[in-house]
Amino acid sequence: MSKPDVAQVKAFLLQLQDEICRGLEQADGAGHFVEDAWSREGGGGGRTRVLRHGAVIEQGGVNFSHVYGDAMPASATAHRPELAGRKFEAMGVSLVIHPHNPYVPTSHANVRFFIAEKEGEEPIWWFGGGFDLTPFYPFAEDVQHWHQVSRDLCQPFGDEIYPEFKSWCDRYFFLKHRNETRGVGGLFFDDLNRWPFADCFAFMQAVGRGYLDAYLPIIERRKALPYGEREREFQLYRRGRYVEFNLVYDRGTLFGLQTGGRTESILMSMPPLARWEYDWQPEAGTPEALLYTDYLTPREWL
Repeated sequence: MSKPDVAQVKAFLLQLQDEICRGLEQADGAGHFVEDAWSREGGGGGRTRVLRHGAVIEQGGVNFSHVYGDAMPASATAHRPELAGRKFEAMGVSLVIHPHNPYVPTSHANVRFFIAEKEGEEPIWWFGGGFDLTPFYPFAEDVQHWHQVSRDLCQPFGDEIYPEFKSWCDRYFFLKHRNETRGVGGLFFDDLNRWPFADCFAFMQAVGRGYLDAYLPIIERRKALPYGEREREFQLYRRGRYVEFNLVYDRGTLFGLQTGGRTESILMSMPPLARWEYDWQPEAGTPEALLYTDYLTPREWL
């Protein structure tokens, strides 16, 4: 197995954070990311970038983090017991964008690299990541575009990759207690070391760069659509589902908190406003009901 080039991965991730921030600022047209550098007592740190009160983006964050330590957190050793007793490095770029307009979907992307080493033994390493889309008032053409970009970037790595990682995304971003998907999916992968290091790294790069190709055209098509209080209230209600998933199921959130990462940066993914309403159900035949009937169960989009 080829030896991982950790410095090369870090250089790419820092560059990717810059590229994504530039692309989102241009799409917003008014807002700018403010950087907040932080360090971690146990080793490492990162740079959190947040854009608030933009023309399109109500709040969004694009984080880079690189943390390391002498012992793995419980969340990782429970998943991978062979990591116990190894020092580790984890680095990645993670982002969540919450737009003002309910017709512009929320989006999330993440690419990461992990390596655990022990004197006299081969390193254990893998890549993970993906991106997923969470619309409130979906348009089929937007969802198809999102998945077309997903399939196109997977194609050079094998015909089986898009169906496999699309299905994994549907399973991962699923709220079991609601029996619904968080949105319309995309790609999700973890523990990726099935190919030589260079090929796994190339796939992670393709996913990271594919995010803007997938998301920016949707912003452009929907950002000027008029909306009223009804749409805004539904958007805030559905944002509550986002909070539920991140706090109950998300492995990245748990890993960050257990490794002593910066709490504000880890919880940057939360929406600035959300609401819950007891036992609310959409009225049959409404656009709100369409989300539930046609979009919140896994299906093939292409």
